[in-house]
This record gives sequence, C-alpha cells and structure tokens, in this order.
Amino acid sequence: MHHLYRESKTKGILHLWQGDNNLHREAFAEDASYMLTIAWNRGATQTCWVDDVAHQVPANGLILLIDQQTYRFERPENITAWGFNREFYCVIDHDAEVSCVGFIFYGFPSPMVLEADEKTMKKMELLLPVFADEFTTPDNIQGEMLRMLLKRLIIIITRAAKVQLLPEDTIAPEYDLSRQYSLLVEKHFREHHQVADYASMLFKSPKTLSNLFKKLGQKTPLQLIHERLALEGRRLLLYTDKPVGEIADELGFLESGHFSRLFKRVTGESPSGVRG
Repeated sequence: MHHLYRESKTKGILHLWQGDNNLHREAFAEDASYMLTIAWNRGATQTCWVDDVAHQVPANGLILLIDQQTYRFERPENITAWGFNREFYCVIDHDAEVSCVGFIFYGFPSPMVLEADEKTMKKMELLLPVFADEFTTPDNIQGEMLRMLLKRLIIIITRAAKVQLLPEDTIAPEYDLSRQYSLLVEKHFREHHQVADYASMLFKSPKTLSNLFKKLGQKTPLQLIHERLALEGRRLLLYTDKPVGEIADELGFLESGHFSRLFKRVTGESPSGVRG
C-alpha cells in the first residue's frame, strides 16, 4: 500500500509505504528529488543496501536515510516507511522544533540504524493508524495534520536515538555542538578538509572538538571528514561515469593520487576496484 499527499502550492510531498514491493530509491536517477526516508522493519532482521553497502536492520529496527542515498531492501514487503521532501517539511529550517539535524539526519553514522525499543515501537504503533487515517481525510487542514504527525514521529525517533547512541551524561550544549559540526561537514566537505576549518566556523578549538567526540564515543572529527569524502567518492564512482581525476577535483583534491590514497585508507578499496 502506498499513500501519497501532495501540496499543489508548495510542491510538498509526503509518502507512507506499507508492504510495498516497489520501495527503493535511486538518488542519481534523472527524476530523483530530495527525499528523507524513515524506514521501519516490521519483520525479521533484513539487509538494506545503501550505496551498495549492506546494513543489517534488526526486527522492529529503524534505518534513517537521506536524500543523497540510493537504497533497496531485501524484503521491502516488511517495511513501513515515510518519505518527505523539504517543501513538505524542512528539518533544517525547523530544527528548533525537532532537534534532529546533524544527528539522525546528516549526522554520523549514516545511515543510522536503531535497535528495537519497546517504548518507541509502542508509540509508533499508535501513531501509524492515525497517519493512515489522515491520508484519507482530504480537507483544508490535512497538510498541517500530517506535518504535525511527522514532527511527532521525528521527535520520538530522535529521543530513542539519543538513549541508544549517546552517553547518559551528555548535556544539551555538547549534543548541539556535535550536530552543528556534522551539519557543517555535510555542507562544506568538498571545500574544507581540515578540522581547524570547522573549529573556526564554530568558534572552538580543534582540541575542544576532539575531546567532545571522544566523550560521545564517536570517531575523531578528522575521521568524520575523511569518511564523508570517501562516501561521496564512492557514490560518484558507482553512479556516474566521471573519471577519477574529475571526481578528485570535484571533492577538492589538488591531485587525484591524494584522493585515491584517502579513499583506499578509509574504505579498504581502490577507486578502480569499486568500479570493477
């Protein structure tokens, strides 16, 4: 089953897929558009391939997917998923409402996979039929009702992710700083490859950022930059015909050899090996 809500004035779109065998996304397709996806695996553990990398999604687990990612599921018939574009609800513009940007979306790890949590699943089970009913109730407040439900869903998932992935003693300023860093990397990784660049934007020292990510149990700030560069390089290698030199230039490397060495160090593969 596939529900679709479309706003004619704003071009906003919200999808709800339930047991749809056609659930997949090709981010580099000609007709691809911005789309964030919340996918809930309601069957046994299954594989989700994201940019051709396998991720195991546990029973009742969640996987959070962003607009640049190409994905497909082993058993899409067991997936319930919500997809929405920025015209329907921009998580960046409305970050004060949901506090998720740079964490469950545009954060690390990406894609984020969450284990089953009984309290969270119960809330989602209660929310799902309300969503389905609202899709079948066309009136002048339908869009706002669906937006309200989507915000509630994002908040539920963000709270669950904090419990699962962050130390208990994480305070709000630390959480917000880590999210700001992640979002800046997402915006500027092609131009800025050094932690000092981002530290300057945040009016912090590189050491402060390193200590923060260590406390949060995450990879170093430099590793996050390198992984983002390697991830984008992998997408361009898989889904475009661009030569390695052109990809390196697009990602801000002065020489293709610098990109190739970083890519192999991060992924364990050479660029030529990815293309086969």
